[in-house]
Amino acid sequence: MMVPIGTRVRGHELKEAVDINCDMGEAFGRWRIGDAVDEELIPLISSANIATGFHAGDPNLMDETVRIAAAHGVGVGAHPGYRDLQGFGRRKINGTSREIVNDLIYQVGALREFARRHDVPVQHVKPHGALYMELAANADLSQLFIQYMRTAAPNMFVFCMDRSATCLAAQEAGQPIVREFYADRDYGDTGWIVFTRDAGRPDPKAIARKVVRACTEGVVRTVSGADIPIAFDSICFHSDTLGALEIVRHIREALVAEGIRIAPVSQILNNDAARRSHEQA
Repeated sequence: MMVPIGTRVRGHELKEAVDINCDMGEAFGRWRIGDAVDEELIPLISSANIATGFHAGDPNLMDETVRIAAAHGVGVGAHPGYRDLQGFGRRKINGTSREIVNDLIYQVGALREFARRHDVPVQHVKPHGALYMELAANADLSQLFIQYMRTAAPNMFVFCMDRSATCLAAQEAGQPIVREFYADRDYGDTGWIVFTRDAGRPDPKAIARKVVRACTEGVVRTVSGADIPIAFDSICFHSDTLGALEIVRHIREALVAEGIRIAPVSQILNNDAARRSHEQA
């Protein structure tokens, strides 16, 4: 049943619009993972997290993925990870905070050049896999990462989980953030995703119902069966999850049925800021 935009359901205001982001370009040479094709997925999303060569991706693939995203008006983001091609960036690599942030800088810089080639900005940075989870828990690493962002790209969004160390460091420093809701990952009672190396082949209809509930009620069911509040600006799914194409199609259909638009995250957050300013006036 469609609920009018702005209606509060169990104390949560129904989202008028939401961003959909997906990890892209996650191959290497002739090596591929998952059963989806980026060219089919990109027209169905609004933000693309493009692998930058350490966990996946290579120069030719980065160039091609940026080109396709730019052609469809999809926001281009850097998706840097640990230097772990064999483990797809889902294994922690030990190093000092400075060493790890220097790896991030190197990868973001690489994608920036391909984005410049195709005359599009790098809209956001979203760390990948085990590095994303390490940043979420490591305040020192997050603060150093955000210091770099404040210097090199103070207006660029950082994608992160709500209430993570990355989120808190960015908010304290004034760096724009985009909080994510993970459609194809399970949640623990802490409000963080349960990190896994293999999500299997989830049911796309169940994922769509989960997304709609998060958008309309502001809650997600955890692995323990509890319902917890969840705050987010963008819905994430993964191109390497089996059945990714059907997952995003079901998500889009379910959101449209609820009257929720899919829009670039920059547009959503700018509109939200304008609305809050108008309400306070």
